[in-house]
Amino acid sequence: MKYFIIAGEASGDLHGSNLIKGLKKEQPGCQIRCWGGDLMKEAGGELVSHYKDTAVMGFFEVAMKLGKILGNFRKCRKDILDFNPDAVILIDYPGFNFRMAKFAKKKGFKVFYYIAPKIWAWKESRGKRLRKYVDKLFIIFPFEIDYFKNRWNIEAIYKGNPLLDSIEDHPDINEGKEKFCSNVGSVTQRTYSPQDKFIALLAGSRRTEISYQLPVMLDIVRMFPQFRFILAAAPSIPEDYYRSIIARYCSRNRIEADEIDLPIVYGQTYPIMKYSEAAIVNSGTASLEAALIGVPQMVSYIGSEISYRIAKVLIMKSLKYISLANLILDKLIFKEFIQHEASRENLAAELHRLLEDKPYVETMKNDYAQVRRLLGGGGASRAVAKAMIEELSKLQNDR
Repeated sequence: MKYFIIAGEASGDLHGSNLIKGLKKEQPGCQIRCWGGDLMKEAGGELVSHYKDTAVMGFFEVAMKLGKILGNFRKCRKDILDFNPDAVILIDYPGFNFRMAKFAKKKGFKVFYYIAPKIWAWKESRGKRLRKYVDKLFIIFPFEIDYFKNRWNIEAIYKGNPLLDSIEDHPDINEGKEKFCSNVGSVTQRTYSPQDKFIALLAGSRRTEISYQLPVMLDIVRMFPQFRFILAAAPSIPEDYYRSIIARYCSRNRIEADEIDLPIVYGQTYPIMKYSEAAIVNSGTASLEAALIGVPQMVSYIGSEISYRIAKVLIMKSLKYISLANLILDKLIFKEFIQHEASRENLAAELHRLLEDKPYVETMKNDYAQVRRLLGGGGASRAVAKAMIEELSKLQNDR
């Protein structure tokens, strides 16, 4: 069998890589061509386009790069036709993938959507396109089963959440704090001790959001000199980009660069979370990962003012929360600071509470445990791969 998989951001690359592993275990010898990232390539997919070259977030940012986006549509359509897969598998990334779903369906390809676009949050009318252009929908949140059935009469398939597999399979997640300190120390050329208290910073996976978020995080680094901060870097963002933001911050605040001790570490996000006292997270998948790992957290999200105002009208009026763990439990498990609320004063006050208020943190961790129970156990990636193979066989036999 031949599969063409499209993922457009870091989280999609992660889920796509686990899906590829599952497909290859269930169907050795299958051919997989993909638009994704390094993880999908390492898992055995033939990577033809990297998401770092295609990912754009924000209404204003999309408008500024429209020509490039249209070029990517044309390139992807041609790539699908040339590869001629048995199924096109789309992973989240709805702005791009809905166009590919329509194209692939009209050309006679079987279309699977894995990790449903969050139409229950905004652009609910996209449910019509899911019904029309997608042969089978695979979801990763249990509450979506009833939503898609009752609202759109779509029988979605739920086999658990693949993040549990990603966390459990990470080679360094159970290494122990002493080994963690040694690993990170060797990478950053610093000396760490198991007695050190770490704070994890996750500033996002796209350049635009990092440019807004990181300077506020740097304020927090300066306000808590007794802690060892570590920036868990996004795989698609080069270190030079982070360094340029730090340099501009230092110049603007008239301080020497060595006054900010902030190592930038790649590929160790899960261990960094596990051995940190607290985390400041830029929403997205990372906030759910933090909940599953168990680190006390707050979410801080800052974007361009134009994109924020549009999102406030189109999205936030229908959503109580922006973080997945809060949405899953329908409860404010941890604080969310959005745009103007994400000030250094608010973040510093919440970090103090996370570090000092034990009952507050204990309640948060109890809620984390409930989120984990709702998502089920491991093995989701292989289970959904098996389900896809079975559904494809049924569709082919129905011809």
